Amino acid sequence: MNVLRPISILAGWLMLTANATAQMSLTPPSAADKPAATAKENVKENAKEKPKAKPHAIARKPAAPAATPKPAETPSAAATAKPAPAPDDPNVDLVYAAYQRGQYKTAFDLATRRAQEKGDPKAMTMLGELYANALGVKHDDAKAADWYKRAADAGDREAMFALAMLRISGRGGPVDREEAARLLASSAKLGEPKAAYNLALLYIDGQTLPQDLRRAAELLRIAADAGNPEAQYALATFYKEGNGVAKDMEKAIRLLQAASIADNVDAEVEYAIALYNGTGTPRNEAAAVALLNKAARQDSPIAQNRLAHVLVSGAGAPMDKIEGFKWHIVAKTAGRGDPELDAQFAQLSPEDRAKAEAAAKKWLGAK
Repeated sequence: MNVLRPISILAGWLMLTANATAQMSLTPPSAADKPAATAKENVKENAKEKPKAKPHAIARKPAAPAATPKPAETPSAAATAKPAPAPDDPNVDLVYAAYQRGQYKTAFDLATRRAQEKGDPKAMTMLGELYANALGVKHDDAKAADWYKRAADAGDREAMFALAMLRISGRGGPVDREEAARLLASSAKLGEPKAAYNLALLYIDGQTLPQDLRRAAELLRIAADAGNPEAQYALATFYKEGNGVAKDMEKAIRLLQAASIADNVDAEVEYAIALYNGTGTPRNEAAAVALLNKAARQDSPIAQNRLAHVLVSGAGAPMDKIEGFKWHIVAKTAGRGDPELDAQFAQLSPEDRAKAEAAAKKWLGAK
């Protein structure tokens, strides 16, 4: 039975970085993986693939009706909040509606009026969002931080989160991780799941706050229960490794499944591997290969490598060496080398090697 290598997760490597997207990422594994003697033998893991959790970015710039950003699009490091309108205030609804339609100048004018005349914290948070992302106004981090602070002082949890992320990145003022931690704690206490997730990363990191994996797990659970896929993925790694919680593979798999459904690419890869190997869940090779294919097309080098093994060996999917080696070449280009596949690729006929290389070139060129 062909066994796909699982992604080894070490909670100590979950690090908060200021200029990152909302998505957990896996650093490319070492090329020291030993090749299996045959495609049907178990492939042993020889190198740890260490993830670096990235903070949940606040809202991305909303697209105008004519264009919608791709899920993998990297937001600006401004990590700014997506203000939620007060449901009982039609004036704030107008601000938010204009924002959602991409009418940023209108949103700015309406929010300015609300902030100045009514002292409305949601309108202040909106102004911070607009200044931080240059939406309808000139980009100004200092003004963004000022409006976020006013809203945070008035008790707005999303402004607290947004200001915390600015303090971590040093935008709109000096880097102040201690203040950021306080803001994240206040925002999380008010029920902001993104704040709970990022505060958990600080407890994992152990630099700004004392390392406390149990507290980190509690915060990740809060964010995961609120549907945050990054927190679901991170908490799954805790249950898989037994960090901060009792080891529980079934809970880990359920969380991976939830994060996978929410399009977390790394969760898709790990859940696919669990399905393929029947680890903590009934074996389902067809579903596993479908997920690997999806993640591979989302530029996950690990998924591309695992899919290459499946297609080249024909274990779990119809054998397709041209397609399989295409993904091998693509993964190798991204730093995911594989000596076993290199050796098999060298045994192909010159004609088939040329086809695989052309297919990889076409994929890479189309990106």
